[in-house]
Order: sequence, then structure tokens, then C-alpha cells
Amino acid sequence: MKCISRKYRRQFYIFFIIISFAGFTLSGCKMELIEVTSYETAHYNQGLYRGELFSVDLCVPTTGDAADNPGINSITSAGMFDLTNHEVVYSEKVYEMVYPASTTKIMTALVALESGKLDELVTISENADAGKFAADEATCGLKSGDQVTLRDLLYALTLNSGNDAAIAIAEHVGGSVQDFCQMMNQKAAELLATHTHFSNPHGLHDDDHYTTAYDLYLIFNAAIAHSEYREIIETESYNMILTGADNTERTIKCEPTNLYSLGKAAQPSAATVLGGKTGTTREAGYCLVAYDEDGTQASYISIIMGADSKPLLYSNMTSLIETIDSE
Repeated sequence: MKCISRKYRRQFYIFFIIISFAGFTLSGCKMELIEVTSYETAHYNQGLYRGELFSVDLCVPTTGDAADNPGINSITSAGMFDLTNHEVVYSEKVYEMVYPASTTKIMTALVALESGKLDELVTISENADAGKFAADEATCGLKSGDQVTLRDLLYALTLNSGNDAAIAIAEHVGGSVQDFCQMMNQKAAELLATHTHFSNPHGLHDDDHYTTAYDLYLIFNAAIAHSEYREIIETESYNMILTGADNTERTIKCEPTNLYSLGKAAQPSAATVLGGKTGTTREAGYCLVAYDEDGTQASYISIIMGADSKPLLYSNMTSLIETIDSE
């Protein structure tokens, strides 16, 4: 038998080591693959995707337009959402961009409720002085140097629709109006109100300040999840107590701006409007986001955006709420 040379023996040993190592590695990979496959089979998609969990209690329109228009006219968009059964009763152009006007203040209140402390004292700055606003821009009468609780400001913001209260809340909770607007936009993103952008906390017109009827439903739905907010919008009258810079105490009466709560518009027969938020600018038209309840205690959110006039806003809202009877 011929002896194998030292050179070939070395090559043979190297080849043997490589083959052995490869076999071991492949075997290890196979074992690891089996373990990974087993793990993924047991755990894949177990809570990873949360979209369904988020939307399970939401009303989601299949289209942006209603099949039948129940006497609603001269508007931009409208929506009626059954919160009890998680159903859309009516939707018309709910994904169309609109200017929110003072319905913006729903988000202002929501951010304040979640990021502020209601019993904290707020000192009113010059920026939030009522005198800084035009005569036709709603204010609640704040003066620079006033001290008032955040709770009282939320009543003035929501009932009186005070633009001065909106600035005071933004500066107190956010540190500045700009930073507070970032908080508003972040909250909108969290709620998946993805067609919304806020550039101020009050809703005075800005081309870069917009939303949709459906996004307002998402925002208002989150707001009324707070009992404090429901209490505010259902209040018929509230006395805000302030202490002036001269330490003189005064009271400002806060009353809702929506005519249902004031008793100046007849309540619909299908449900009672418990409260809500109005908004009006030339660009936005007349708007109302309302919280309603029928005789079975089922609750609803009804929205009219861009009505041509105040009488049309309320006649349209009543017609919209009456669609409950036609379900």
C-alpha cells in the first residue's frame, strides 16, 4: 500500500474538519429553525396588531356619502353615530376637509383634561386678555393678571366658547400656544384623526387649521369618555370665579352657545341633545357637534358642518337626529 504523503494527509484533515463543522452548524441551524418555528406558531400575531382592538368600539362608515338624505341641505358634511351599538346611522361627506371653527375647542378641552390639573390656579397673561380679540370674536372677559382655576376655564372655553380661555389653557398646559398645538396634533394622531391639523387652540380661521366630520367624531368621542367633560357640556349655567390683579374677586356667568341647551331650539323627538360644541366662522359656516340620548338611554354623536345659516344648522341637526326613528 502506498503511503499518503504528509501534504495530502494535511489536506484530508482540513477537509474532514470543514465537513464536520458544516454538519454541526447545519444541524444547529435546523434545531434553531425548529425552535423559532415553534415559537412563532405559538406567539405570532398575539396582540402584535392592535388596529382591531382600537376600532372595536368605534363607528366606521363604509362610505363617505349617505344613501338617503333626510331633509339635510346646504351643508358641507354630516354624521350620526350610535355609540351604544357602534353603528353609523348616517354619513354624508364625513371624510371631506372642513374648517372646524370653535369645534376646535373640543380637542383643547381633551388635551387639558388629560395633561392638566383641574384645580390648579392659572394666571392670565396679556396674550389671553379678552381685549386682544376683535369685537366679533367670542371671549369670556378674562383680564391680564386674573387668577382662575383650570376647571373654570374649561367651562368658559366650552360653554361661552371663549377664545381668551383657549389661549389661557394652552399657555398653562403647554407652556406656549405653539407647544400646546403640538400636543393637540399628537393627540389627533393617537386617535387616528389623520385628516386633522391644528394651528391654534380656539379655531379662528387659518388655512392650515382643518379637520373632517369623522375626525371630529373621533375627538369628541374621546372627550366624552371623561365624566368631567360630559358634566361641562350638559351644564345649563356656570359661575366662573376669578381674582383680579388687584385681589378683587368677580364672577362671570358661563352659558352654552348651542340653542338646544338654551331652550331656543325645540328638541328633536327621537333623542334629546344633552350638550355639545358650536363653531362659526365665515370660512367654516355654522357647525355643531352634539351629544344625544334617546328614550332607551342609547347615546349618539351627531355632527353638522358648514351649514349656510344658524336656522339651517338647527333644522338640519333636528332632521339628522330624527334618522334614529328610521333605523
